[in-house]
Amino acid sequence: MKPPWGRLWRRVLVLTWLWCLGSVCGVAFRGVVDPPVSAFMQEKQLELRAKKSKAQVQYQWTPYAQISPYMRLAVVTAEDQQFPFHYGFDWDAIGDAIEHNAKSRHVRGASTISQQTAKNLWLWPGRSYARKAVEAWFTVLIEMEWPKRRILEVYLNVAQLDDYVFGVGAAAPRLFGVKPASLSREQAALLAGSLPAPDRFDVNDPSARLQRREDWILEHMDGLGGPAYLSVIEQPARR
Repeated sequence: MKPPWGRLWRRVLVLTWLWCLGSVCGVAFRGVVDPPVSAFMQEKQLELRAKKSKAQVQYQWTPYAQISPYMRLAVVTAEDQQFPFHYGFDWDAIGDAIEHNAKSRHVRGASTISQQTAKNLWLWPGRSYARKAVEAWFTVLIEMEWPKRRILEVYLNVAQLDDYVFGVGAAAPRLFGVKPASLSREQAALLAGSLPAPDRFDVNDPSARLQRREDWILEHMDGLGGPAYLSVIEQPARR
């Protein structure tokens, strides 16, 4: 009689292979088909149901070309200035974060826009090593299978920007009464500045902290050279 561990190990390998194949195909599919929902949106919808609230998660897909160039640049400035040039992970930022966190009680993250896109679209909130490992896997896949422009387009559509409001397509009319294409530099900087804590920041009544962050983002948007900074990812070639 063959030992059960051998059969169990083969089953684990088969299931792992099937999961990897499914995730590769799933990421490729999302590279061309816009997501109707994300994992974080579903988590927020469950939260509303638990509260027995009649409110709904607000989300409206908006193509890249219909999003203000200032908004595109603002999120890159605020979240990941090396986005056009790295391959999913900013190793310098990760090293700086590790050094900072070893000395400070205030934890600093180093997630790139690619990592955040993977997390928001497919994963769950948390800081466990298992979740980070799965996040890293999906980050590698989207960097391999999607052009940079598509990664930024998806991020701009699935990032939470206010209470139960996801993406620029829903946030722009709700918070500023304008279309996503009409967001000004200041409005874009406020939205990007709220990304670390969209449930706490109010872009219509910004706190002193949010105003400082807005000023920092505006200054660095100019320092990067304005919307032309992203022209490298908007060309037909990937890089």
